[in-house]
Amino acid sequence: MDIRIEKTERAIRNAFLELRAAKPLEKITVKELCSLACINKSTFYSHYEDIYALSQMLESETITTVIKNISSQQESPFKDPDVFTRNLYMALVSNHSLINILFSGTEKSHLGDCLETELKRLIVEKYPQYETDPEKDIMLSFCIQGCFHAYLNNQKNDLDTLIHVSETIVRKLAPLYIEERREHE
Repeated sequence: MDIRIEKTERAIRNAFLELRAAKPLEKITVKELCSLACINKSTFYSHYEDIYALSQMLESETITTVIKNISSQQESPFKDPDVFTRNLYMALVSNHSLINILFSGTEKSHLGDCLETELKRLIVEKYPQYETDPEKDIMLSFCIQGCFHAYLNNQKNDLDTLIHVSETIVRKLAPLYIEERREHE
């Protein structure tokens, strides 16, 4: 990529994140972003359709990073649910600042929904039987959304306690998961 394009892209992203940290997404204008990034509107529009497209792209990149962080922590990230839970928290913590900026205000629960969708997709790739089992689907939703909202609502509490309590809950659900896995391996 041309160095000028990279520089412009970085300026747009940095300006957006600075504005997004200070105000809701719907209050950010292209005009103020361009002023802060020291670019003109046509330059912005040559990169993005609108502010929402920029936000969506940054959100997608953040979700991809979280998923990669989870996957990189163990060879088979969905093999042990309690270890997976710990890795999910660690991935969220390692992207804490960006998550709090991009997914604040009305966008807060959007991250949980995106994580659930992407994690379920990956789990179904590994365990196709989950796709047609409503009980497993509900269990996955409960675990993913539960962990995500516990993380969001307890960021001021001790992380080790949050992880320990969540692992304990997931461990109690593990027999359902392990039983299903054994049947299909």
